[in-house]
Amino acid sequence: MATFPLHMQAPPPMPPAPPQGGWRLARLLSAPHRLGFCSAALWLALSALWWGAVLVARAFGLEPPWAVAPAQAHGLLLSLSFMPLFIVGFLFTAGPRWLGQPEVDARGLLPGVLALQLGWLLALPGFHFSAPLAAAGVALAAAGWALLLRRYLHILRASQVADRLHAQIVAGAAAYGLLALALAAFALWQGQAALLGAAIQLALWGFLAPVFTAVSHRMLPFFTQAVLPALQAWRPEWLLVAMLSALGATALAGFAAALWGPLPALLLVALALLQAAGAALLLWLALRWGLLHSLRGKGLRLLAMLHGGFVWLGLALALAAASNALQAFGQAGLGLAPLHALTMGYLGCTLIAMITRVSAGHSGRPLAVDGPAWALYLLLQAAVLARVLAALWPAAATPLTLAAIGGWALACVGWALRYGSWLGRPRADGRPG
Repeated sequence: MATFPLHMQAPPPMPPAPPQGGWRLARLLSAPHRLGFCSAALWLALSALWWGAVLVARAFGLEPPWAVAPAQAHGLLLSLSFMPLFIVGFLFTAGPRWLGQPEVDARGLLPGVLALQLGWLLALPGFHFSAPLAAAGVALAAAGWALLLRRYLHILRASQVADRLHAQIVAGAAAYGLLALALAAFALWQGQAALLGAAIQLALWGFLAPVFTAVSHRMLPFFTQAVLPALQAWRPEWLLVAMLSALGATALAGFAAALWGPLPALLLVALALLQAAGAALLLWLALRWGLLHSLRGKGLRLLAMLHGGFVWLGLALALAAASNALQAFGQAGLGLAPLHALTMGYLGCTLIAMITRVSAGHSGRPLAVDGPAWALYLLLQAAVLARVLAALWPAAATPLTLAAIGGWALACVGWALRYGSWLGRPRADGRPG
C-alpha cells in the first residue's frame, strides 16, 4: 500500500476518463432513439429554415415558384416530415418497455426511416416545381410509415401485458397518419387542393395530437411524481377518453370543412361547446398534474417544459371553441390561431421537452436543464405566442409572423445542433447504449 508523508495528502481520485470517439454516423444504429431523433432533428431544422427563407423573401417582395399552394406545402412539411420521425425514436424506445417486449434493433427500422427521409427530400423541391414529384415523395414517406407501423403492430400483438391502452391508441392514431399521408399523396397527384387540406387536418388533429395526448396522459403524471413524490400520478382512463373525444370531433369537423366548406351553424355551436368543455378539462388538468409546482425552481425546469407544452393543448381547444362560436353567429373566426397553438405550442414544445429528457437520460447525462437549453425553450414559447398573436391581430401580422418564424428557426436549429450532437457520440457515463 502506498504511504505519504504526514504533511502530504493522498492525491484525489482521478475522474473517470471521458468516452472515447467523436460523432459517428454508424452510432445512430445502436439505438432507436438515436436513429429516430437525429433524423427528425435534421428535418426539424431544415423545415424551419426553409419556411423562414420563404417568409423573409415575401417580406422583400419576392415569391418563389410554387407547384403546390404555399400554405398546404407548409402544413405538410412542418408537421409530417419531422414529427413521425420523433415518434419513431420515442415509440420504439418506450413502446417495448410499456409492452414487456425486448428492445428493438435500430437497424430493423432503417428502411422505414430512410423512406421517410427520401420521401420528404423529393417532396420539398416538388412543392416548388412539380406537384407529381411532391406526390411521389409523400407516397414514399407513406410507404416508410407503413413499414414502421407494421413493425410496431408486431410488437403490440406479441405483448401479453394487461395495460396496453396507450399503446393501442398510438397504433390507431398512427393508422390515421398513414391514411393522411396516402390521401395527401393522391391529392397532390390529382391536383385536388380540398382533399389535400382535409388530409392535413386529419394528420394534425387525428394523428399527431392523439399520439402526443396518449403519451402525455401516460408519462406526464409519472414524470411529475418522480420529481415531486407528494403529487399522486392520477390518470384515470375516462380522462384520456374525454381528451381524445374532443380531438376526434375537431378532426372530423376540420376534415369535413376542408372538403365541403363551412359547417352549418348548429354543428359549429355543438362543436364549440364540446371544445370549450375539453379546454376547461385540460386547463384544470394542467393544474391538477402540477403545473404551478413545476415553476418553483431551476431544478424543476425539465418538468416545467413538459407542463408548459401541455397547457397549449387546452389553449388550442379554447381558441378553436371561440373561433367556431364566432363563425356560428356570422362573425369572422380566429384564423390560424387554434392551429398554431396546437402545432407550435402543444406539439412543438412537448416534442422539445420530451426529447430533451429522453436524449439526456439515454446519453448518460443529468436529467436537468441548463441555461442554454432553458433559453432555447423560452425562445420557442415566445415564438408560439408571437404566431398566435399574429393570427389574432391582423394589423401586426407581418412583423409578428416574421418574429415567430425567426424564433422558431433559431430554437429548432439550436436544439438540433446541441442535442443532435449527442446522438452520434458515446454515452457520457461510458456505459453502452
